[in-house]
Amino acid sequence: MSYRPVAYCVRWTAAGAPPSTWFIDNHGDNLSIPDRRADRADRRWCTVVPVPEFRPASWPRTPATVAPVRVAVVGTGGWGEQHARVFADRTDTELVAVVGRNPARTEARATAYRTRGYTDVDVMLDAERPDLVTVILPNEEHFAPTLHLIERDVPLLVEKPLVFDLDEADTLLAAAAARDLFFAIDLNHRYAEPVQRLKSAVDAGDLGRPVFATWRFGGEPNLGGSRHANLIETQVHGIDMLEHLCGPIASVMAQTFEGTHPGTVTTLAVALEFASGAVGTLLGTYDSSYAYPGTHLLEVNGTHGRGLVEDTVRRLTLSRAGDDVARVWQAGYFDDEARNFHGTFDRYVEHLLAALRAGDPPPVPASAGRRALAVAHAIIRSGDEGVRVRV
Repeated sequence: MSYRPVAYCVRWTAAGAPPSTWFIDNHGDNLSIPDRRADRADRRWCTVVPVPEFRPASWPRTPATVAPVRVAVVGTGGWGEQHARVFADRTDTELVAVVGRNPARTEARATAYRTRGYTDVDVMLDAERPDLVTVILPNEEHFAPTLHLIERDVPLLVEKPLVFDLDEADTLLAAAAARDLFFAIDLNHRYAEPVQRLKSAVDAGDLGRPVFATWRFGGEPNLGGSRHANLIETQVHGIDMLEHLCGPIASVMAQTFEGTHPGTVTTLAVALEFASGAVGTLLGTYDSSYAYPGTHLLEVNGTHGRGLVEDTVRRLTLSRAGDDVARVWQAGYFDDEARNFHGTFDRYVEHLLAALRAGDPPPVPASAGRRALAVAHAIIRSGDEGVRVRV
């Protein structure tokens, strides 16, 4: 796994900090204390934390030092292409198959990524024997194929949402647990550069005790058969992100809107109570546009400061209470990897493969999808009954 110093100011310190601390100067030069401390002892430095980072395709390629992980992708839709791209592009993975229902589409995808196409998942499993299967199917068709793959004892990465029904979620988790199966879900927003830096700030106590948090996200509708597609398919990221940063949500109170697509909740506003005592809001919509500036906003406000993420990968602003000067991260001129939303999946895969090889649990287990679904169902009940619901 490659590392680079993350340019996020944890704390200001003099130049005599511990040798393990990394620094970045105002020209962007990465320095460690032993390298050039004496001639810059009069400077003040911004400490930064080295964290794992995926090397994008623009970096020089090096041969894999481990046996490639054999990966099969089930699904030939738009996001399924991102899965094919990632696993075909890496030098430590081999895309051994693409599986789809439409023969022509499947063959086209397989040909594009120089692999083999199948329309029968069992034939593929017997022929290719993959080390990992990723599942990217229409949102409301996850349960049966996922259960079948679990019963075939295949390590899995599934797309969100896990499913729409809590009983189905429990069936999947129980079946995987009975086999001690590697069972991960893609909640890739956690791996956006601004989010990782905000998480570090929260964990380091830089913001103090979290008092309130805000999530706002949405654009054009992605309607399906469910009345609650917006909440369960799209705002799953918001539920997961708010708990990732602020801890468990204890109760919810929802207000819903169905005016543009009667019978479907296209916009909802939710008041949240966290187990810590903090409060929050979640506003999710299918009545807006991803073309608008500020499509996504994530804020954590604490007793000592505030962190604000804009458009997931665009910008992080860290402010301290009473200080007019804020610290801002945004991708530099050549840092296409960090500003690329699709790159959040590449980053997640880096961590996922490390866990798979080590025999460790997934960095984002499928149970996280079940937890987000439980919160979503509490929100649905609150909106339907007009009451606050404990989670």
